[in-house]
Amino acid sequence: MAKLEDVIKQKTFKSEQQKAFIHIMVTNSWLNEYQKDFFKPYNISKQQYNAMRILRGQFPSGLSVNNVKDRMLDKMSDTSRLVDRLVSKELVERKINKEDRRASVVSLTIKGMRLMEKIDDKIHELESLFDNLTVDEAKHLNTLLEKVRQKRPLKIS
Repeated sequence: MAKLEDVIKQKTFKSEQQKAFIHIMVTNSWLNEYQKDFFKPYNISKQQYNAMRILRGQFPSGLSVNNVKDRMLDKMSDTSRLVDRLVSKELVERKINKEDRRASVVSLTIKGMRLMEKIDDKIHELESLFDNLTVDEAKHLNTLLEKVRQKRPLKIS
């Protein structure tokens, strides 16, 4: 893999902190592109996969759309629209909540569960992107990323 300076064609940075910031942005873009390509054959997005992964954890029960949204990795996702797309693909179903008729419960369908099982057979390709890090390096990276996020915690609505 090319060095950051070669990727963005920039030789110097104002500071190592600026370089780290840009490096994370470039790496995020690279990871997003890799995930997009990975999920393309399954005709779903990484956000749809994330919602289905959350729902699989509750299978055979379901969750409200708001509970799915609270657990999503991408907090900017329009979860209602995302669920609508999954319903149209028959990967999840939406049922009216008996206790609160204004809310609905979303659950994974058998078709959705089968798709998740297919993806499980290949998901190691995504998870192996960090295999070139030692356990200690991965722990250190996790600590550093948490330290960065402490500067301005994510506002959860």
